[in-house]
Amino acid sequence: MARPWRVAIVGGGITGLAAAVRLRDRAPTGTEITVYEQSGRLGGKLRTGELAGGPVEFGAESFLMRDPAGGESAAVTLIRRLGLAGSIVHPTVGQAALVVDGGLRPVPGGTLVGVPGDLDRVAAVAQPVAAADRDGGAPLLPPDADVSVGALVRDRLGDEVVDRLVDPMLGGVYAGRADDLSLVTTMPALARAARVEHTLVGAVRAAQAAAPRAPGAPVFGTLAGGLSTLVEAAARESGATIRRDAAVRELHPTPTGWRLTVGPTRDAEFVDADAVLLAVPARPAARLLAGPAPEVATAVGGLDYASVALVTLALPEPELPELSGFLVPATEGLLIKASTFFTTKWGHLRRPDGLALVRASVGRYGDETSLQLTDDDLVATVHRELSKVLGTPLPTPVARHVQRWGGALPQYTPGHLGRVAAARTALRAAHPTLALAGAGYDGVGIPVCVRSGETAAEEIITALGGSAA
Repeated sequence: MARPWRVAIVGGGITGLAAAVRLRDRAPTGTEITVYEQSGRLGGKLRTGELAGGPVEFGAESFLMRDPAGGESAAVTLIRRLGLAGSIVHPTVGQAALVVDGGLRPVPGGTLVGVPGDLDRVAAVAQPVAAADRDGGAPLLPPDADVSVGALVRDRLGDEVVDRLVDPMLGGVYAGRADDLSLVTTMPALARAARVEHTLVGAVRAAQAAAPRAPGAPVFGTLAGGLSTLVEAAARESGATIRRDAAVRELHPTPTGWRLTVGPTRDAEFVDADAVLLAVPARPAARLLAGPAPEVATAVGGLDYASVALVTLALPEPELPELSGFLVPATEGLLIKASTFFTTKWGHLRRPDGLALVRASVGRYGDETSLQLTDDDLVATVHRELSKVLGTPLPTPVARHVQRWGGALPQYTPGHLGRVAAARTALRAAHPTLALAGAGYDGVGIPVCVRSGETAAEEIITALGGSAA
């Protein structure tokens, strides 16, 4: 009788846990799955905590409901698989604002991550240079080419559209800058349209028309019990052995698979596995790949990350506008880059005691000095800037929480997807039972991370001899 497969997953974030669930569902019965997480906590950037006696997200707060192709997102499919679909809730307030000239203005409609498909609709926020977006007789983007979002939009519509619309929206997601971020990676629908359309406005309209979406369908969702319930359910349903506080330090190929070195140097543990799935950020992945796949390690290790801090305040009955939150252009000179009014945006979080939960995100790529402030100074600065933007002194917080995420958000420079594809191709050719998955390679957001983990799990199953399903 053949020995059961042994699969090691390095990384206990949602990517690694989604991979573990997929392996449990698709790999042969008896497959031994072990998840190694170097910290004491599963979930990565999914972390539900408590503030002033109520739940709050200290990491990611929501997920996209739909896939770019029109079906439900990989996150929703996993949630259904785990029996949590009944816990999905949607924002009760969806309108956000931009800080422009020190005041709040509604985010204009008809844009694609801030890039307008109707120039008149953004005039209250930014003045596009319409004459520059002329038809030059050829598509905006050649086949297989990539460009930074900022470079394309500045060239076609001018600086104000980038600085006041596109940059703050991309900054809210990636903590990066439009002038550095890849169009193909961060805005794939617009990139596809730009390979056909001759103007940027035309490309935006084409991308919007191609996006399948039922009228009135919610864009975002979260779980009423908190996103940590997704983490807990995935860990449980995977049936995997979970090893917390278990850092994998080295990875070596053997005649039958892999040997992992786990734990501190003085008390190292050596574990054998038939296949290994790396669901960790690029830099730790590169360290593990340095021995078995040095060229892949070099390619993967070149990816940079931005660090952020999330400051959450519990405020007694403040006067907040009926908004989900606001985004801040870097040109406004504020430490805050985005803010979410949790108890306004999410009806299930509204509290009978009148407390409002407000979260501010601090930190942009290349400006990490702002994160060197102490927690007390961060809280004081956020409180002061929130009062300034809202035009009214906010009450003193009754509770606060500062969550620092070092190296949290990948910075995808032009050509990123091509480099990752080449690295994965080389890795599969050399070591088919070793796979890479996660936000560092495929994009940010819970659905992308889930899909990345599941895809890597399928690659492992194929390499080991096929599925039992």
